[in-house]
Amino acid sequence: MKPRIDRTEFGSVTIDGEVYERDVLIRLDGQVKRRKKKLSKAVYGTSHTISLAEARHVCQEGANRLIIGAGQAGRVTLSDEAAAYFEQHGCQVELLPTPEAIPVWNEAEGPVIGLFHVTC
Repeated sequence: MKPRIDRTEFGSVTIDGEVYERDVLIRLDGQVKRRKKKLSKAVYGTSHTISLAEARHVCQEGANRLIIGAGQAGRVTLSDEAAAYFEQHGCQVELLPTPEAIPVWNEAEGPVIGLFHVTC
């Protein structure tokens, strides 16, 4: 079952009543995991650009949609390689500032995964 995101504020996101003070990845099975942003930071020196390596980690077989909360001010972007990877795997990406991504996530149906950046 897909968890519900209750709210976000700078530095945290609350999912099903539990506060996470870090970026999170929500898997198809509803598991909330720590985002492996080092995969992008190693390539770009920042976690604000999602690398191909991180895209490979995030993408799951069967997922046809990825909702990305790009931070409170929407600073996270996809690298061209990551965007191409998701497209090749039939996974539509929606990139929105995290406060705007939350209602989209909560209303989403079907095989959807989420990645939420909680700062900038």
